[in-house]
Amino acid sequence: MAQHFLLSAKARTLSLAKVFRMGEDAAYGVFCDLRWPDTDGEPVCPKCGCTDAYHISTRRKFKCVACYHQYSVTSGTIFASRKLSYTDLLAAIVIFVNGAKGISALQMSRDLDVQYKTAFVLSHKLREAMAREDIGRTLSGEVELDGAYFGGHVRPANRKDNRRDRRLAINQTGKRQVVVVGRERGGQSLAIVAKSEARGGEMISASIHHMSTVHADEASHWDDLHAKFDTYRINHTVAYSDGIACTNQAESFFSRLRRMEVGTHHHIAGPYLQAYAHEASFREDNRRVSNGGQAAMVLEAAMASRQSRQWAGYWQR
Repeated sequence: MAQHFLLSAKARTLSLAKVFRMGEDAAYGVFCDLRWPDTDGEPVCPKCGCTDAYHISTRRKFKCVACYHQYSVTSGTIFASRKLSYTDLLAAIVIFVNGAKGISALQMSRDLDVQYKTAFVLSHKLREAMAREDIGRTLSGEVELDGAYFGGHVRPANRKDNRRDRRLAINQTGKRQVVVVGRERGGQSLAIVAKSEARGGEMISASIHHMSTVHADEASHWDDLHAKFDTYRINHTVAYSDGIACTNQAESFFSRLRRMEVGTHHHIAGPYLQAYAHEASFREDNRRVSNGGQAAMVLEAAMASRQSRQWAGYWQR
């Protein structure tokens, strides 16, 4: 019987022990190589683009020869105004990608010996970097569409006589949101948070190539897909797959996101649901990539991202 990828040696190419053994200088070199790949890690001024700079070695900063602007390897990126060492940042990324169903900010704060606030903001900055993969993405080929509701927990009443069916819409808090995912078979995925599955479906269908084949369940709001795409439908009350039509890949995405919500984070607030959906999409798309490869992808995306307008100075409001 074939061994699962996550159990194989190919899935483990980078460990925390290796990160801490490499030291601060080697970790700093990794950041430089990924920030300035075109110049082999040599600094490029983010203000004027000049490639000549004075090295301020005592502070690991640079001073541009042309405009005299001082900058570091993380200036203008997700990690701007960082306080953690480069080794700790690299270790945080490894810890983050090692969680197949995500990792809580509390656990990261304990692993890195930092405040919970630090781990919370750092985790969301990494999710923001992960979301770069979805920018301008167009799905094609065999695409599965589906939606599922998250958030808005309703606490059951104490006495049995006062309890009601929490599945009924009349008993919802109004905070539940739907995550609609479009997922290529054997390819990439795109997740969108909306107030209704119909609205999310409209947004997703706008990012699907017109020559694609779409699979969906028999909910009425998917009827419009027949006018745009070659569409197959599956009735889940009869079967999950009829040999052609199925949405099992979309359900796999929801299974991961549901486990993240219930088992790891326990609660996902509405304004942050899109960030967690992007994280689940990244983990699903790269589930066959080694942890070292995933860490490199996240770090490369983080160094290519601009300073976060949502999370920079989050606790200072």
